[in-house]
Amino acid sequence: MTTQDKERFIRQKADGHIPDNADKIFWSIHGLTKLRLEGLRKNSIEDALKNAAIIEDYDMEGRPLPGCLVLGFADALPVHVVLALDITLDRIFVITVYKPLLERWKNGWKERRKIV
Repeated sequence: MTTQDKERFIRQKADGHIPDNADKIFWSIHGLTKLRLEGLRKNSIEDALKNAAIIEDYDMEGRPLPGCLVLGFADALPVHVVLALDITLDRIFVITVYKPLLERWKNGWKERRKIV
């Protein structure tokens, strides 16, 4: 599956998701914990996934499902969401979510800064 295919899959699942009906977007306990710690709202993140862009595409080594890091905007704030894609069961899993820090990211929140 190409990066573009993954991005399309994520957007389709987000578009077809019915809030409070975990049929297309599932949340890990860690993801829900981080959501609260970051002061974000679940519905805002789910909406942000409708236009999210993959900024890091993870290889499959050591992973049961394909994964990636996406950039989206929740209530105009940049957010990063780590996702696992379950193509077989037609859904995505939110692994974690956070507000990216300017000192760690550049190029519009899309590229990690080298930390020396």
